[in-house]
Amino acid sequence: MQTFTAVFLAALLLTFCARMWLSARHIHHVLAHRSRVPDEFSSQINLEAHQKAADYTCAKTRLGYASILLETALLLIFTLAGGLDALAAFWSNWLNNPLANGMALIISAMLLIGTAEIPISYYRVFIIEQKFGFNKMTPRMFLVDLVKRTALGMLFGIPLLLGVLWLMEKMGANWWFYAWLGWMGFNLVVLAIYPTWIAPLFNKFTPLEDAALKARIEQLMRKCGFKSSGLFVMDGSRRSNHGNAYFTGFGKTKRIVFFDTLLSRLDASEIEAVLAHELGHFKRRHVIKRIVWSFAMSLVFLWMLGYLMQQSWFYQGLGVSVSSVPSTAVALLLFFLVMPAFTFLFQPLASLYSRKHEFEADEYAAYNASATDLMRALVKLYQDNAATLTPDPLHSAFYDSHPPAAMRIARLQNLAHN
Repeated sequence: MQTFTAVFLAALLLTFCARMWLSARHIHHVLAHRSRVPDEFSSQINLEAHQKAADYTCAKTRLGYASILLETALLLIFTLAGGLDALAAFWSNWLNNPLANGMALIISAMLLIGTAEIPISYYRVFIIEQKFGFNKMTPRMFLVDLVKRTALGMLFGIPLLLGVLWLMEKMGANWWFYAWLGWMGFNLVVLAIYPTWIAPLFNKFTPLEDAALKARIEQLMRKCGFKSSGLFVMDGSRRSNHGNAYFTGFGKTKRIVFFDTLLSRLDASEIEAVLAHELGHFKRRHVIKRIVWSFAMSLVFLWMLGYLMQQSWFYQGLGVSVSSVPSTAVALLLFFLVMPAFTFLFQPLASLYSRKHEFEADEYAAYNASATDLMRALVKLYQDNAATLTPDPLHSAFYDSHPPAAMRIARLQNLAHN
């Protein structure tokens, strides 16, 4: 066995076992606390709602077992089982141009993986979400959304992929730096056009009509020094009963978006507090920091790919022959297929960084709106979204970008009393 094969299998086994173990811990912990509402929430959330959240969480986590098994199986099929080699050989018989061959190889692999994942997505929407009263989608809407996402992926992904493969072929040893520049430009363009060109393909956005609420929000925005291109309500209820609010875009394309489900459940002061939290992300420059962090990590990964694509052990250790296929496309595909197996254990660092931002945004909302209103809004959202109040701490540390409910409410209570 190749040394790198052994390293890859060890990393994959460790990641697989860790993910399965974390899921089992999470289910056990949630069920162990299912019979009693935590004291800090007992006056606001009844036992029935608490148990619904526990059951919903466990159902989603059990489905996660299937996702973990599928992802691991697909990775092994494409690598050591020879799937990628076979796919590359197939396209080599049809396409002689290296760029066309590489494009066909990567696109077909992504389509195969995406197709294999459809049944799990369908089960999540039409079995789990339906059972717990959240789903509003029809099979037709599910299919239309799938077609739209695939078409958009092709529209934006094909030119990007073509550019990256061309740079890998033509720009010599430093291709990764030029590809990184192109990647940054691509992401900034998508961020700019998403609010006005992409999001409306999936949802309807209408200007906020509630004059009193609009005036209240505009006053908060002036206080926070935030300018946007408008306040919009999204018809999230077409697909789900889950509620949320966010702002999107940058520069002149910034817009604030409220789910219609959110507006129907929160009063004006609570909506203002939720928005103040979102504005806290803007004022603390969290979006910019995350973009910079993402770009920095992409530079590191592209540099690593630039090195690995020159090493024969990288291909051979993953069960791929480099003699009959364009190594640039194979290297690119292999790298992003196997990378999660080597980076999973670093996931708590990303979660910790995100939680830090959430605490900072909560603090901003407490000083510019009301900590008490934000607490009330969060509790309503926890209940309406059936979010468990008792997640397993270790599972939460790996997966949750937001702090656990009890920790977050406790911090807000301290802010309210100061």
